[in-house]
Amino acid sequence: MNKIKLSCPCHFGLESVLSYEIKKIGGYDLEVTDGRVNFYGDISMISKANLMLATAERVNIVLAEFRATSFEELFQGVKSIPLENYISKKDAFPVKGHSLNSKLHSVPDCQAIIKKACVERLKSKYNITWFEETGSKIQLQFSIMKDNVAIFIDTTGVGLHKRGYRKNANDAPIKETLAAGIIDLARIRHDSVVTDPFCGSGTFLIESAFKACNIAPGLKRKFAAEAFGFIPQNIWVEARQQCLADIDKNAQFKAFGFDIDADSIELSADNSRKAGVFSKITVAKANISEYEPVENAITICNPPYGERMLEIRQAEELYKIMGQVFSPSAKNPCYIISPHEEFEAFFGKKADKRRKLYNGMIKCQLFMYFK
Repeated sequence: MNKIKLSCPCHFGLESVLSYEIKKIGGYDLEVTDGRVNFYGDISMISKANLMLATAERVNIVLAEFRATSFEELFQGVKSIPLENYISKKDAFPVKGHSLNSKLHSVPDCQAIIKKACVERLKSKYNITWFEETGSKIQLQFSIMKDNVAIFIDTTGVGLHKRGYRKNANDAPIKETLAAGIIDLARIRHDSVVTDPFCGSGTFLIESAFKACNIAPGLKRKFAAEAFGFIPQNIWVEARQQCLADIDKNAQFKAFGFDIDADSIELSADNSRKAGVFSKITVAKANISEYEPVENAITICNPPYGERMLEIRQAEELYKIMGQVFSPSAKNPCYIISPHEEFEAFFGKKADKRRKLYNGMIKCQLFMYFK
């Protein structure tokens, strides 16, 4: 497998960030669409992408892409895939996926057809009629968009946002992959100073430390593909060794987190210990009205916002206070994510740049102040 096509979904708005990451680890021939980047690499790219990509949601192998407007076309398209190169006689190969704006709109029916096609293909190759499916789990996924079918193997398992350090979280955590994208946009470097006055469970602080110290985000976790028989174990060993060698132990990075909630402060400290970056992070209980910007620091935050009218009004008062105490400038840039369309009016200053992002299903804007 000298050339494999891979596909990584990401948060809408972070496609350019993910593309840069993929090129950096050696991916080539990129195809960028909304919320996804496809690219090519060799077999070792599977381990590198899972371990090193900070903004990808998962890493899929693209098995086939074809058009289907009937179940027969879907069946034949899947049956033509050389599945025997990936699935052994004993492997489990469950199927899941989605269909949008297509003639084949029934997901359960599509699952059944794809599974049947896989079985028929493998029966003919292995000369067996029964698959016990007791071996490694090879998760097959399908996507049908406007009658265009894509069949994948999920190499990640649990989503890549699960780094392994955040066993617990507060009520409204920001996803690690989204935080990593914002941090990349904020241009965190090895000697940056970062502050988060609403640190919550410490995600911005930890992801900033990872970026500054060149720590691979997946270094402390396992991936589904590590159990796949068609992937050599040595690629995981070599990739992890490379990740460890690439860590910048001399990085001068520092981060300061504040929160009005004592439990959040304890949570941030605990998570940063699990992540192995506690020595780079200082946390303390503080009210936003008492916040004093750290000199030459980059402020990155996800201020609280509510869904009910009273909570929204409270959030708007909070934005006013933020505008008074942050004083963003070229030396003290601020990157603030919020779903409030009128954030700038309450903050009291128009952003130098805005970027549309989604925090889960919530449409947000990243308000960037750097001048």
